[in-house]
Amino acid sequence: MTTPMREMDRRLLMDRSVPGRRAVALPESDVPAQPMPDATLLRDDLPLPEIAQLEVIRYFSLLSQLNFSIDTNFYPLGSCTMKYNPKLNDAIASLPGFANIHPNQPAEQVQGAVQLMYELQEALGDLTGLPGVSLAPLAGAQGEYAGLLIARAYHARRNDSARTVAIVPDSAHGTNPASAAMAGLEVVTVPSDASGNVDVDALRSLTDERTAVFMLTMPSTLGLFEPSILEITQIVHSAGGLVYADGANLNALLGMVRLGDLGVDICHSNLHKTFSTPHGGGGPGSGPVMVTEELASFLPEPVAAKSGDTYTLDTPEHSVGKINGFHGSFSILARAYTYIRAMGRDGLKAVAENAILNANYIQAQLKDRFDLAADRYCMHETVLSATRQRKRGVKGLDIAKRLLDHGIHAPTMYFPLIVDEALMVEPTETESKETLDRFIEVMRQIDDEVTSDPETVRTAPHTLPVTRLDEAAAARKPYLRWQE
Repeated sequence: MTTPMREMDRRLLMDRSVPGRRAVALPESDVPAQPMPDATLLRDDLPLPEIAQLEVIRYFSLLSQLNFSIDTNFYPLGSCTMKYNPKLNDAIASLPGFANIHPNQPAEQVQGAVQLMYELQEALGDLTGLPGVSLAPLAGAQGEYAGLLIARAYHARRNDSARTVAIVPDSAHGTNPASAAMAGLEVVTVPSDASGNVDVDALRSLTDERTAVFMLTMPSTLGLFEPSILEITQIVHSAGGLVYADGANLNALLGMVRLGDLGVDICHSNLHKTFSTPHGGGGPGSGPVMVTEELASFLPEPVAAKSGDTYTLDTPEHSVGKINGFHGSFSILARAYTYIRAMGRDGLKAVAENAILNANYIQAQLKDRFDLAADRYCMHETVLSATRQRKRGVKGLDIAKRLLDHGIHAPTMYFPLIVDEALMVEPTETESKETLDRFIEVMRQIDDEVTSDPETVRTAPHTLPVTRLDEAAAARKPYLRWQE
């Protein structure tokens, strides 16, 4: 329960204001006084609080404690890989030689930074089995877009202009069809079969001389490895198309399997997921695109290259051009490089092994209470279904909200769309067994409440500053300024 002291601490700054109090003492000005702007330009309706410095510090410190973050709470947000971000990564990215350089500086002045980019390209190419790498894309969706532009440019250069179709599974990340449409491709959906895999027979019937690319999320958004992947890539290649793998879920594959070895031609990787940069809240992202050697000449510019002991930023011969102003989010690249070098090959394989173990542990412990999207071994995440709870009058959304009362961030809700009342849970490899056991215990407790006290679940959360909102109204009639 919220204590009276806590309620007092939540007073707004204006409520704390006392005339005459100051947060800082300014020295006497040592420059001549300047005339004020014209009076018509001045505002007299902007009351500012008068508060001591200690009150200001306490106010904003308390606000920061209201946030959910990976440093303070378990964050099982499916398909987002909300793993712990080692502070070493931040320290390296903050080194003056990295943090204080400018993207417009000539490559010869920032050789250390370009060397880092080159070696990161080499590492990502090795991990995925796709040697052509561009670090330019600023997010996963932009990596998808870049990959699809590469596919189009490849077909165009071969005078194969009839290839205008992107085939996308119904379980794909939502950005996949959007990226394909933005790249000027017609999107055709291939269904999943009863086991949650791509319906291979349906895919075979859809591939023809118009197929430009097949987009596969690997592992799928159901958290499953595609068992027919070799047959799938053979079908697409036989039709003359390319295979694009959405590598946002690469955390399950590190050191275990390389996408290029499975017949994938193009993929991207979210460095802000798999390679441990803080993710979420609208922060910076990075979605490098990796391709086969045959497609490397189409990569977006720039691409880091090495000649002797000199590192350069080059433009590939048939490049699709720039997809943003510079060469990607360098601080994210520095963090990913640090993570890869610190973990090493064996450490990265252990990442995937433990991510898979943690997800399967949760699935095994909860499948007696929740339905499963697919009752088989999962990869890095498990997709639960709250259909049993809905029969007792409680929805998946209610369960997600109730988790907040226990200090656990909600899992991804109602995605993938092909799973009724979906709750997608990804624990990642960095969570301890004790944390997983507590999450399992809370989920079982909430399931008990669905029977014994469903109203408590339906009206959750109860302990946060903001309780249940009208989310439809918030989306359609948002308050865009402060309301008295």
